[in-house]
Amino acid sequence: MAAKFFKKLDWTISQIEEWSLFIIVIVALIALFANVVLRYGFNYTLAWSEELVRIVIIYSTFIGASIAVRQRAMIRIDAVVQIFPKLKIWLTYYTDILMLIFAGMMIYYGFKMAQLQIMTQQKTIIMQIPLVYLYAIMPVMGIMVFIRTVQVMIQESKKK
Repeated sequence: MAAKFFKKLDWTISQIEEWSLFIIVIVALIALFANVVLRYGFNYTLAWSEELVRIVIIYSTFIGASIAVRQRAMIRIDAVVQIFPKLKIWLTYYTDILMLIFAGMMIYYGFKMAQLQIMTQQKTIIMQIPLVYLYAIMPVMGIMVFIRTVQVMIQESKKK
């Protein structure tokens, strides 16, 4: 029963991550394409498109981090594992624990930053989007990275 639940949770989270990443990147590409056509074809520039692309880069970085944890595609140095292959299990657990700590820091400090943005009510310069929407991605993706790391740890423990 629990295995079925975790499989469904994994599928649901994967769909949310992949579709949201797809949609925001497509929106950014359309905005950039329109800006290029207008700039070189009609000598007119969309001021908001560059701000939108900056927001998309921020969001795609955080969403991509969650996907990378799930696919075990995070950057790592494995020279120690190649020299001492018997340490692979322990080093894997060590990196997973460090990832959980990092996710916890993302949640805590992201929440603090979002709170600060609520208090100051700052907005982006051109699009006038409240900055709390930009900073809110940090604790949300911290939770996602935490969930993904726990999922990977469970999968690795079942393999061994």
